[in-house]
Amino acid sequence: MALKKSQRSLKKWSNEKWRTPSGKKSSETGEVYAPSAKIKKLKSTAAGRKKLAAANKKKRAATKKGKQHAKHGLHSKKKTKKRQ
Repeated sequence: MALKKSQRSLKKWSNEKWRTPSGKKSSETGEVYAPSAKIKKLKSTAAGRKKLAAANKKKRAATKKGKQHAKHGLHSKKKTKKRQ
């Protein structure tokens, strides 16, 4: 039986290697978790490093407030055109 598009997406997402930018535990550093490929891409440019630093700052602030999740923008989906 073939997988639906959403199932294929979930399977791909779960097979990615997720980590923090430093490679240490998020509970120790307060950093965001992201796929290794995304972290590598962000670290390769000055703008990416700035975006990663901002995301970590938001994550640490949310954690300090006792929140489990932070809206830092690294995991937001690409905007797509709506069908009419």
